[in-house]
Amino acid sequence: MFRWMFTIFFAICVLSAAAPWLAKLGIGRLPGDVRLRWRGKEMVFPFASTVLLSLVFNLLIRLL
Repeated sequence: MFRWMFTIFFAICVLSAAAPWLAKLGIGRLPGDVRLRWRGKEMVFPFASTVLLSLVFNLLIRLL
């Protein structure tokens, strides 16, 4: 269970850092991604994008 929690946390951190580049592809704006604005800062939590990308990567790994 700890491994999955760490994987999801790591994926959310990576996607949050890569959000400006992924926004051009539409990743990060799915209906399940959370954007919060607080004191002039915007925080992005791409939950739906994380699930979508993990499914895509899982399929790619299984096909290889």
